[in-house]
Amino acid sequence: MAKTSFENDSELLEITRQEIKKPSKYKVLMLNDDYTTMEFVVDILKKVFGHSTLAATSIMLNIHKHGRGLAGIYTKEIAEAKVSQVHSAARSRGFPLKCEMEKE
Repeated sequence: MAKTSFENDSELLEITRQEIKKPSKYKVLMLNDDYTTMEFVVDILKKVFGHSTLAATSIMLNIHKHGRGLAGIYTKEIAEAKVSQVHSAARSRGFPLKCEMEKE
């Protein structure tokens, strides 16, 4: 009876395990300006980033005091989409609100 490759250790195929690399994360930062209302920033933080009213207010105050604040951390594609959503919503309301991405 012939041996199958499973019966002969020397004939087993070696399976190379590829390491799965986690995708890079990006911080989405909102920048302070003198024209965008605090209410609009809170609204954006709630609608685009899913923050509660309390968290959005805290982030907005941090942006106001320090010039920029962390809205969230995402994979590159999601971060790009969030930045685009913020810019689009701000433009539609006539605000100069800006967001930027920064690799974590």
